Amino acid sequence: MNYVHSHPYKKVILFLCLALAMTSYCQAFAAPFEEEMEILRLFYKEKDLVVSSTRYPKPISQVAENITVITAKEIEEMNAHTVAEVLNRIPGVFINFGQGVGSFGSASLIYIQGSEDRHVFVLVDGVAWNFLSSGAAETNAIPVGIIERIEMIKGPASSAWGSSLGGVINIITKPAGAAARPAGSVRASYGEKNTQDYWAEVSGKAGSAGYYLYAGKQKSDGILPSRDFANDSLYAKFHVPLAKDVTAGLTLGYSAPKLGLGDFPSGDITSRENSRTFFATASLDASLTEELGLQVSFRRFQQKIDLLNNALGLGTAGPPGALFLDSIYDEETTGGSAKFVLTRGAHTAVLGADVDRGKLDQTIQAGPFLQTYGVPATSAVHPDVDRWAVYANDTIAIGRWTVTPGIRYDDNSVAGSFVSPSLGVTCRLDGVSIFRASAARGFTMPPLTASSGGGLFLDPNPTLKPEQVWSYQAGVESSALRYLWAKVTLFRHDLDDALKRAPSAGAAPVFNDLYVNAGSVRRQGVEVEAETVPLYNLSLRAGFAYVDLDPANDNGSTRMHTWNVGLRYDDKKSFRAQLFGHYVWWDFDPALRGSYDDFIWDLNLSKKIWSREKSAVELFLSAHNIFNGAQYILGDIKNPGRWVEAGTRISF
Repeated sequence: MNYVHSHPYKKVILFLCLALAMTSYCQAFAAPFEEEMEILRLFYKEKDLVVSSTRYPKPISQVAENITVITAKEIEEMNAHTVAEVLNRIPGVFINFGQGVGSFGSASLIYIQGSEDRHVFVLVDGVAWNFLSSGAAETNAIPVGIIERIEMIKGPASSAWGSSLGGVINIITKPAGAAARPAGSVRASYGEKNTQDYWAEVSGKAGSAGYYLYAGKQKSDGILPSRDFANDSLYAKFHVPLAKDVTAGLTLGYSAPKLGLGDFPSGDITSRENSRTFFATASLDASLTEELGLQVSFRRFQQKIDLLNNALGLGTAGPPGALFLDSIYDEETTGGSAKFVLTRGAHTAVLGADVDRGKLDQTIQAGPFLQTYGVPATSAVHPDVDRWAVYANDTIAIGRWTVTPGIRYDDNSVAGSFVSPSLGVTCRLDGVSIFRASAARGFTMPPLTASSGGGLFLDPNPTLKPEQVWSYQAGVESSALRYLWAKVTLFRHDLDDALKRAPSAGAAPVFNDLYVNAGSVRRQGVEVEAETVPLYNLSLRAGFAYVDLDPANDNGSTRMHTWNVGLRYDDKKSFRAQLFGHYVWWDFDPALRGSYDDFIWDLNLSKKIWSREKSAVELFLSAHNIFNGAQYILGDIKNPGRWVEAGTRISF
């Protein structure tokens, strides 16, 4: 692929010319809209709206970004326990499971199209989930039972969301009930090594107020030794109409995951992680006129994580059980958002603002072994950050094509300001095909540990600038073949001011490491997805993603690719079966002693044994890694082999 390498704004001019040419091509077709979308509706229904691209609902056929949507029904059919398990099935997404793929409740790091984990922005109910300390997001505290759908934008979404040059994962929770009769479900499963997952949910309406309530509990002794997991979760949502065109909302959520990260013989340590997460939002949604709406929200997010490392006693890090290192990160963020939405004619315009303040209390406690290297027994820092932004975008829908310009200005008290423009185009090429293209400038602010807090053998660098990227994506999805839907996307991301850890670059006399803005990174590749229409109740889904990186990323990889293959049977009455295989190639540094040139296959079976009106009882069975595949990055942390669980779902 050849690209313009001169001034970045010339790239935008070139993209505009291409978009105008495509628009002219689109206008040459004249088939009615309803006819041209008939087959495509098998996969993306026009009535299904997505909010992530412009922060206001619109049909997915008008979304120019490379977007994937996962619904609650799909999550249920996977029998998934964590968000990471769900995301691992999306082409272009690479998940580093800390305790190995298939470990119950495993910690995880998320990469999109070869990005770093800190580049991926995760939200729940509009609340940013990323750590202030590292910039990454840990999702095992998010109960999958509360999720209505997950919308993922691959590539920068900074013109709408700010710091997100790798992509956005927007988790949208289930709505409050609208009927006086309560409805809900109960789920329970039990598997090997005392692995348990229980949750219950109920929604309904009390007077004029709608509600949704959830409680869940997970527990496991560990599919493999030293990798136990436990989590208790509570969630509540309320919607209260205050007037004819005014609605207030409130959400509250709490989770407390505790897990064994495993034994690391090569470092002579064993690790544990205890965390606690609380979030709350309050919102007001008002229709000011038939064309103009106002939405205001306030949010509070707190998360504390304690990473405890003790010596195994192999002779390197000290006697058995001795403290090696304890890192405690206690974070809190308070903020709010407001936006006006104007719908008039062909336009849907959004004008909004975000503001928040974040604070990190970071404490590092070092054991006797590290103290011999000059590390203090206890060190504490308390950096904070103030952020505000304004943004605007418009969705202009005329005939067969849609143009979406957007721009956002962000200001950050630690790393300065940034302007993020974007332009997207969609075009319905014929009766069964859609073309999408986008160009965007994106950024990610440096995490507080790198810029203000420092860490073990790491000095803070207050001169760090945001990492920035120019991104280009184009693709086509089509049902031109009668029983097959396919999607192909090409992408290129040109990253500048990339963060790199420079060894011994800190000040004398200690000469700790230092993060610096060091050069450019090119990420480019292709994604391919395909799915068949059910034939005799049987359908096939497949996906492929390839990423080329220059230079190598933080883990030493210059190329990576994944294969996803799924076979699904659904008799539409009482029985469902899924066989899903996932393959990944990371090209990591061989010194890590990883093994991942293999498929992991999972089998899910569900059988409805009783149903009446809106009530049903269903049994399910899941067999994980049924062929004992190997897929791990670190030689110390191998993934579990085959393990089995079974359970029941009761809906009412």
